[in-house]
Amino acid sequence: MPGEGFMNKATNFTLTRRALGGLGLGLAATGAAQAQDMAGKTIEWIIPFAVGGGSDVWARFHLPLLQRHMAGNPTVVIRNVTGGGSINGANQFAQRTRPDGLTILGTSGSTQFPYLMGDPRVRYDYRAWSVLMASPTGGVLYVRPELGVRGPADLAKLQAAQGLRFGSQGPTSLDIVPTLAFELMNLNVQIVFGMQGRGQGRLAFERGETPIDYQTSSAYTSQVLPLVREGKAVPLFSYGIMNANGDIVRDPNFPDLPTFPEFLKAATGRDPSGPAWDAYQTLFVAGFAAQKFVVVPKETPRAVQDLYRAAFTRIFADPEYKEKRGAVIGEYDEVVGEAAEKAYAAGTVISEATREWIKEWLLRRFNHRLG
Repeated sequence: MPGEGFMNKATNFTLTRRALGGLGLGLAATGAAQAQDMAGKTIEWIIPFAVGGGSDVWARFHLPLLQRHMAGNPTVVIRNVTGGGSINGANQFAQRTRPDGLTILGTSGSTQFPYLMGDPRVRYDYRAWSVLMASPTGGVLYVRPELGVRGPADLAKLQAAQGLRFGSQGPTSLDIVPTLAFELMNLNVQIVFGMQGRGQGRLAFERGETPIDYQTSSAYTSQVLPLVREGKAVPLFSYGIMNANGDIVRDPNFPDLPTFPEFLKAATGRDPSGPAWDAYQTLFVAGFAAQKFVVVPKETPRAVQDLYRAAFTRIFADPEYKEKRGAVIGEYDEVVGEAAEKAYAAGTVISEATREWIKEWLLRRFNHRLG
């Protein structure tokens, strides 16, 4: 099981360019990284989600850059392994991957959450992996315009709405964060499980089957903003980002949108509190502030791991990356080295009290029992 005792503000990690600065130069200069390359190799990047979701968009944005900057310019291919809200792909990686650096895994909050909550389907252990790169992200919740909801002042209208449905990948997936938000907003939302990724959830929204939805920043920017411009979707709030003090603040990619805590306070006149809010904050860190990781088995030779760290460091300095990332994955500072290790620790631990509350809530709300 993951480690205990995580406290949002006590962890106090910061994913900043300063944390990245200087690290890449040291990695690139190591004799180990210079002594090896991946020439003639094919690297398989497992993404345990369907094509079109946030993780898939994120990985495909990095793919050509990784081929360009990895020593030896290997071929990199993405393999989407769906099912179980990412559990199937992560289990497969854990059970089959050799520690040779030729297979990497891209994880997400939907991979972290089942692990944190002791889901009996999980056959992987974050302690058995080494993190190569960490990527925070954001996200936006939006509704169909027919609901007539435009902002916090319309919360009562949203609470009274009939037929609210939300397409979810599963009770312990990343979708638990918006589901807890529904709980805190006192919304009557029918959760429809079985989505193979957030891309499928978005398509259900576009067809009018689910009038409330969210996407992480990469998919929201590329797939949902066009709907907003066409008047087919109305954004209500972003999830925000976490600052150095452990506070949730506005996402710089969506500065005009309130964060969820802002939205809730504006709608109710009160700061959010209570066990549901404690659970929300904990899972927000694992799901957004420290959401995506690239990992390999811990037994992978350090020299091979450092090839990846050096490659990602060069990617972050690439002018093309800097120019295009905002429109594709958002202006978030991805990191390697010590900063990635801190994010990895923060995103893969949970307090026993919070875990037990979540387990009881999942049983009460969805009749979903965790081991």
